[in-house]
Amino acid sequence: MAKFEKANSVGEWLDQRLNLTTFNKVMMTEYWIPKDINFLWAMGVLLATTFGILIISGIFLMMYYKPDINLAFDSVNYTIMQEVAFGWLFRHMHGVAASVVFLIIYIHMFTGIYYGSYKQGREMIWISGMLLFMTFSAAGFSGYMLPWGQMSYWAAMVITNLFGGVPVIGDALVVWIRGDFNVADATLTRFFMLHVFLLPITIMGIIGVHFYTLRIPHVNNQSSEEFDFDEEAEKYLAGNKKESKVIPFWPVFISKDLAVLGVFLIFYFYLVFFHYNFAMDPVNFDPADNMVTPAHIYPEWYFLWSYEVLRGFFFDIAGFKAFDIGLIAFAFANGIFLVLPWLDRDPKILPAHKRPAFFIWFWILMVDLIVLTVYGKLPPTGTNAWVGFFAAVAFIVLFVVLPIVTKIDAKKRGSL
Repeated sequence: MAKFEKANSVGEWLDQRLNLTTFNKVMMTEYWIPKDINFLWAMGVLLATTFGILIISGIFLMMYYKPDINLAFDSVNYTIMQEVAFGWLFRHMHGVAASVVFLIIYIHMFTGIYYGSYKQGREMIWISGMLLFMTFSAAGFSGYMLPWGQMSYWAAMVITNLFGGVPVIGDALVVWIRGDFNVADATLTRFFMLHVFLLPITIMGIIGVHFYTLRIPHVNNQSSEEFDFDEEAEKYLAGNKKESKVIPFWPVFISKDLAVLGVFLIFYFYLVFFHYNFAMDPVNFDPADNMVTPAHIYPEWYFLWSYEVLRGFFFDIAGFKAFDIGLIAFAFANGIFLVLPWLDRDPKILPAHKRPAFFIWFWILMVDLIVLTVYGKLPPTGTNAWVGFFAAVAFIVLFVVLPIVTKIDAKKRGSL
């Protein structure tokens, strides 16, 4: 057993038992961040803050929400919105944060792609980040069902039906997920448990893993320059801060993060008070009715691109049913980002503007995702259906040719 001496303060008493001084050095004052970064590197703090808002507002909403198909709609639209003091505020905060958190995730994700922050030792950073994206997606979908409005019900019906395409066990899997043959009370209570308990705990765990993976290979920078962090840290600690290429996480880097966070919170609360409707579908203000199908079923904006890939294949091809092709394309779209570090065959870590072919590939991908998102909310008829089809095919082709594109850049530089 370690020898403990009489502490002269509460801080010293805690330090003897928890080794807070070393923890503070490892995680804060001697956790080194490159100087060559911009505001896009603050997305992690914005994500953690927005997740905190979701948790706190969700706790208040959970006090009055009833996970019962006969009570859920009224508990949200009447009890919370009209009877509970400031209930409307917490619902608006939760709904807006649920949308904004995906905006932050997408910015964070495509910043990583642009700067090549998923290669050469940073693969686990990328994989843990993608697992976070998938878990947040599950939380977003499960939360979308809870108000038990028309779009909640029918979106749940469509998404759970997708599991019916799994070979052999598909039909049984759909019944197991729903807890019933149709989307019903058992489905609502299961999704409620997922949304308020299992998924938040999972997200917290993956966030911890994500931060841990960042600690080993360190954060990337704008020029993707590789340097000796220990050597640069010694310069900083020796007082040569100007020549050192790193800064400590606390208090220097976090102060920059907090400045970006301040601007973000102004934008966030502007949406909460003045434009919260963008996060709430008008169709969802009608109670769920399994006898009345909405004219057009679609998910929230942050799922539209993958939804359009799913429904983009609206006709049979070479004997394969349209549903099966769409399901395979949907699985491809949602899983391909996980293996991105191995699809990029360029041995160098460089930002996209220093890789000409990849630069073109990146911006074509951005345009294609925007097209998929826009057309994902439009009725899949006539020209809309064909635009969706070609955009879905383009998305798949882009990732199929990525190894070739990245090799072209490497050969031009003489790296291969």
